[in-house]
Amino acid sequence: MTGSEALRQFMRSLEARDLSPETLRSYERTVAAYLAWLESNGAPWTAPGKTVLRAYMADLSTGHARTSVVQRMAALRSFHRYCARAGLTAGDPWGAIATPRLPRRLPKVLEVSQVEALLEVVDDDLAAAAAGEGATARRDPELAVAIALRDRAIVETAYAAGLRISELAAADLGSLDVRKGQVRVLGKGRKERIGLLGRPAREALAEYLAEGRPVLARRAAAADDPTPAVFLNHLGGPLGVRGLRLRLDRLRRLAGLPQGVSPHTLRHSFATHLLEGGADLRVVQELLGHESLATTQVYTHVSPARLREAYRQAHPRARAT
Repeated sequence: MTGSEALRQFMRSLEARDLSPETLRSYERTVAAYLAWLESNGAPWTAPGKTVLRAYMADLSTGHARTSVVQRMAALRSFHRYCARAGLTAGDPWGAIATPRLPRRLPKVLEVSQVEALLEVVDDDLAAAAAGEGATARRDPELAVAIALRDRAIVETAYAAGLRISELAAADLGSLDVRKGQVRVLGKGRKERIGLLGRPAREALAEYLAEGRPVLARRAAAADDPTPAVFLNHLGGPLGVRGLRLRLDRLRRLAGLPQGVSPHTLRHSFATHLLEGGADLRVVQELLGHESLATTQVYTHVSPARLREAYRQAHPRARAT
C-alpha cells in the first residue's frame, strides 16, 4: 500500500470521529507534507529509520514555531499509530523518538472586577447609542443600540456558560432556551453539552433577542432566508469567530485590560471563579466539556483564593498566633 492510500484510510477514520473540518484539513496537510518529504528523500513511509526521522524533525523545526512543530508531530504520531493498529505497518517508527513538548502554562484569568469593567464598557456604549452619541448612533441610532445589546449579550453568555469562541459563534436559536437558562453547544469532537446561564445573561439575551436581533436581521441581504445564528453582525449575517474576537478586543481596550486578554480568557475566568466559589472540580469539568479531569485540574493552580483557604484549613501553623 502506498502512503497516499494509507493517508486516505487514516482520514476516513478521523472523519468517523466527527472532528471539525479545520482539524481534518490540518491533519491531512501535515501528513501529506511528511509523506512527500519521505519520498523525496528516498525513505520508505512504512519504516523510516531514526536518522531519517530526526532529520525530518530538524527540518520541520526550521522556520516553524515550537507550537506548530508540536501540533504537527502529534498528527504524525496519530497517523503512524493508526497504521500500526490497522496492520498497514509493523509498528510506530516515532515511538522511539523523543519529540518536543510545550511547557504547561497557567491560563490567564480575569478578576471579577475586570469582567465587570468589560460589562461597564458595554453599558456605556448602550447609553451613548440611546443618546445618539457616536458616528454609528448619529447615522443609525437603532443599529447602534442593537449592536450594544448584542455585545452585552455576548459577554454575559460567554462568561456565564464558559463557552469557547467557536461555540459562541455557532450558537443558534434552536439551541437556546432563555427561560430555562440553558444553551446547548457542540464542543470538541462534536460532544454535546449544556451551558448554564445566570439571571444577568438571561436578561441580556432576552433584551437582545427582543429588541436588538430583529434590527440586525432586517439588514440581511436575503431576508427571506434568515440565519438561525443567535449573534448577528451589522449586515444581518452570522457573527463569526473573527468578528467576535474583534468586538471583544475592542471592549478589552476600552476597559483598560492588558493585552493578551482574549475571548478564551472569559472561559478560563468562568472556571476559576466557579472553583473559588466552592464548585466541585468534576462539576466544572462537565460544564467546560473536558474529556479528562486532568485538563480541568489546571484551574486549581490559578485559584490563589482556593489554595490559601485549603492551606489555612489544613496546615497546623497556618493560623497560629
